[in-house]
Amino acid sequence: MSDYTLGIKELDNGIEGIRKGSNFMMIGPPMSRKEFVLNHIMYQGAAINGNAITTVTTRESAPQILEWFKENKLDLPLDRIGIIDCVSKTLGSAIPENENIKIASSPVDLTGIGVKISQFFDEFLKKKNIKKIQLHINSVSAILMYSNIQTVFRFLHVFTGRVKSIGGIGIYMIESGMHDEQAIATLKQLFDGVIEIESKNDKNFIRIVGLSSKPTPWFEYEIEGAKLNLVGDK
Repeated sequence: MSDYTLGIKELDNGIEGIRKGSNFMMIGPPMSRKEFVLNHIMYQGAAINGNAITTVTTRESAPQILEWFKENKLDLPLDRIGIIDCVSKTLGSAIPENENIKIASSPVDLTGIGVKISQFFDEFLKKKNIKKIQLHINSVSAILMYSNIQTVFRFLHVFTGRVKSIGGIGIYMIESGMHDEQAIATLKQLFDGVIEIESKNDKNFIRIVGLSSKPTPWFEYEIEGAKLNLVGDK
């Protein structure tokens, strides 16, 4: 039995599950709705598999993320959810911290973000005794807008290493087409596999590269509300 799954049957079958300590780059173009894919993985991890999820958000505020799940009638177990909000303070919103939400000053505050990731890890592992942890960062591209590649590499190196040491999994989202090939190649050194997303002729496709001897097939996916459907291969 695998240590983790993504909750996407065809991909999970293709890689025969995910061993603990694995880190993934998720890379795809704008408008491919990859954020919904990550939300699906988040829900499957917390609500179905009983994992704890720590999410760093540089795009939406923490209340917006929680409201999306509520609006789509997806009952997240909040005792397993930790969100580091890098958005609200930059917009001047006074969002209070609570059990589920910690506030970072901005996406450039990598030290503060790192401290709050560690705080959630400690709360889940030590206080709540939850041993299966997922770390999601949405998105690395937003962080790269404010920091150079060497700084971001060092930051990710720390937390991909931490994910390995605690036997968790990490998923780090990047916008394709925003960064030069050398930057992507540099960051790929940190990851065990890549969740690739591609858009073509108004269709979106997904596959995984790197966890087995060959990539999974490309699968077309559609989003209906909060539901992720794989509707065929490429």
